[in-house]
Amino acid sequence: MSATGPGSPRFWAGPLRYIKWAARERPAYFWSVVIGGAGPVMLITVPPYRRWRGYEIPATVPMTYPIPTGPRKKLTGYNDDTEDSI
Repeated sequence: MSATGPGSPRFWAGPLRYIKWAARERPAYFWSVVIGGAGPVMLITVPPYRRWRGYEIPATVPMTYPIPTGPRKKLTGYNDDTEDSI
């Protein structure tokens, strides 16, 4: 009897047979490995594909309001010099 159980194939003896067995007998582990393996593959394949399709990285959103250069203008207008009349 093998260490992994009586009916389970060993991976290195027959990888395709083991993958079929794992998909049938241990689907949670199988799909976890498939989805986990897809991440690094997508890191390599998705950015070139996006550039090929014409996607451009947008400009960053400013985090602060730009401070104007030069002296400030003296504001005049509504309710000037009438603050003490109330």
